[in-house]
Amino acid sequence: MDDIIFHDFDIEIDPEEPLFIISVASDMSGLPIWTLRKLDCLGVVEADRRGKKIRCYSKKQITKLKYIRYLMEEKNVNISGIKIILEMEESQ
Repeated sequence: MDDIIFHDFDIEIDPEEPLFIISVASDMSGLPIWTLRKLDCLGVVEADRRGKKIRCYSKKQITKLKYIRYLMEEKNVNISGIKIILEMEESQ
């Protein structure tokens, strides 16, 4: 059984496909769930909705959330400042 090469069975994940629920996105990004909800409410990183309550995030959005965490923790930027930074970067 040890001879099986598991990487042969790896799956491709579309970076745009919202697959990760909010608790998983929180674990992967290192941001608390309440912050993810606030970012969603402010339109900074909008989660895809499954039904009325379930928020799902894509791999690309989780990468963006990790960048947001960096800005918050390392550069001491608040959410309003982060929104402006992201808007400026997206317009370039």
